[in-house]
Amino acid sequence: MPRVKLPDGSVMELPGKATVKDLAEEIGPGLAKSALAGVVNGKAVDLAHPLSDGDEVRILTWKDPEGQEVYRHSTAHLMAQAVKRLWPQAQLTIGPPIEDGFYYDIDLAQPITPEDLPRIEAEMEKIAREDLGISREVWDRAKAAEHFRSVGESYKVELINDLPPDEQLTCYRQGEFLDLCRGPHVPSTGAIRAFKLTSVAGAYWRGDSTRQMLQRLYGTSFPDAKQLREHLRLLEEAKKRDHRKLGRELDLFSFQEEGPGFPFFHPKGLAVINEMLAYMRERYREFGYIEIKTPLILDESLWHRSGHWDNYRDNMYFTKVDEQTMAVKPMNCPGCCLWFRQGLHSYRDLPLRAAEFGQCHRHELSGALHGLFRVRTFTQDDAHIFCTPDQIEDEIVRFLEMIDAVYADFGFRDYHVELSTKPEKHIGSAEMWGRAEAALAAALERAGRPHRLNPGDGAFYGPKIDFHVKDCLKRTWQCGTVQLDFSMPERFELEYVGSDGQRHRPVMLHRAIFGSIERFFGILVENTGGDFPLWLAPEQVRVLPITDTVHGYARQVEARLRSAGLRAACDVSGETIKKKIRAAELLKIPLMLVVGAKEAETGQVAVRRHGQGDQGAVTLDEFIAEAQDEIRVRAAAPERANTES
Repeated sequence: MPRVKLPDGSVMELPGKATVKDLAEEIGPGLAKSALAGVVNGKAVDLAHPLSDGDEVRILTWKDPEGQEVYRHSTAHLMAQAVKRLWPQAQLTIGPPIEDGFYYDIDLAQPITPEDLPRIEAEMEKIAREDLGISREVWDRAKAAEHFRSVGESYKVELINDLPPDEQLTCYRQGEFLDLCRGPHVPSTGAIRAFKLTSVAGAYWRGDSTRQMLQRLYGTSFPDAKQLREHLRLLEEAKKRDHRKLGRELDLFSFQEEGPGFPFFHPKGLAVINEMLAYMRERYREFGYIEIKTPLILDESLWHRSGHWDNYRDNMYFTKVDEQTMAVKPMNCPGCCLWFRQGLHSYRDLPLRAAEFGQCHRHELSGALHGLFRVRTFTQDDAHIFCTPDQIEDEIVRFLEMIDAVYADFGFRDYHVELSTKPEKHIGSAEMWGRAEAALAAALERAGRPHRLNPGDGAFYGPKIDFHVKDCLKRTWQCGTVQLDFSMPERFELEYVGSDGQRHRPVMLHRAIFGSIERFFGILVENTGGDFPLWLAPEQVRVLPITDTVHGYARQVEARLRSAGLRAACDVSGETIKKKIRAAELLKIPLMLVVGAKEAETGQVAVRRHGQGDQGAVTLDEFIAEAQDEIRVRAAAPERANTES
């Protein structure tokens, strides 16, 4: 009778040869109904997995991210089985879960078109109704390779041959369908209740452009139809808010053939970014930062010393200056280390918080480029904090306060924290990494911040805390980060004089809040749908004269607005006032001032707010004072009643 330990520390004794499913049923019928898989001693397993005395067990449901992965991985198998029934000659490759969905790469001579997706879905629904049991099988490697070779699945044979020699080979069977897979999976096809295939695209086998081009089928799935409908609604809303689409429509930025992956910011887009930078500089002054600027290109030897040459050179650009190899910086930290070395620092100078809006260049594969979210040049709101070991926790707690304030002002109040630990490719000793990871965990504990562990995802020079913000479409974005680094101060021989008169190594904290300013701008465009709050709007006010006879007064109003620090323009086109209003609404300009003969005579303006319509007439002085107050407090944009009224 196995005794197993539950996540709350309690111990449960189970009868006979119990499985994870038996444990779920023993805990209660509600959990048994919602259980998808389990985690035993840290490893995800099927519900049919047998339990042993002393096992630590956690039941996975849809509420767990790992449970969602199991569910969607099983849906990928469901889709693959449907494809094989419809096109028996199709060869399967891999079909993993991804964020909010899954895909499967398939080799099939016949193109699968979007028109084929409903047909595949219908076959998936049929298989789900059959409620086929999904079972795990352990195979001999040679026999597995022979089986998949005999049924024409050459990609599976390649995967088998590439497995580590000591890895157990497993397959999963559901009805006539057998797939090479580590699992785990839901217990039957009937457990998969709501799904939708969303698109089909091309993908090279193993991401290698010299290999076969495959067809990648994307889809998503949920435990009920209501959640699926809501997800699909959000996807449609996301299409409308796509920052690339809005970037064109609102004249914010563009990309040119002459510079793939290198964004061009137009005056309106740059106005928003400049406002972001001005805002951050205010916060820097408030939180005790100084600002520096380091060169864009530095000698190759610097990148050997920093560790980037060994760990990052495939993503770097190089050039020659006087026959010397130089690198375009992919990160700002080595340049900041060179700055710190100039002059001798005392412990009284620490913590020293050096901020830099540093432009970086990183080589990204063309297929990975995605608007402002993945570019080849970007600007980081970078800062490096040089401190003593006993100042680490205080600095991280202070940074948490700062990031709360910044995200709130930009409309992001929902975010989660992840602690990322030592990656496979890293520099520094195990002892150094242990100290760094413990220090970050202690700071989060002291600040009372719940966090998730993200093993193996730290920077190559140190562990990090990442901040993932959630937007209005319920998507999460990794933006802010703080990284603890004992290694780079050692490599650059950085020193400060301690209270004992001796020289010591400082600790280096790498931190950012926006992360990439370009990426944060893109996120902001999508989160607001281009309806920026007044303080951020590229054009805050547009003056709309009703007739040509009041153009002079309209220009005077525009000049007053500009002198008051407002970003204002005047529409003196020959269009009707109705068309002028509509044009301003389509450009999502927050405030419009309609002026006619009456307003010119009284010195007033008739105010309209984007999506809210007529707000009444006020004096120009009153309008300016109210607008300045709204900007000063950085008020959020009001709810829009109609964005194209």
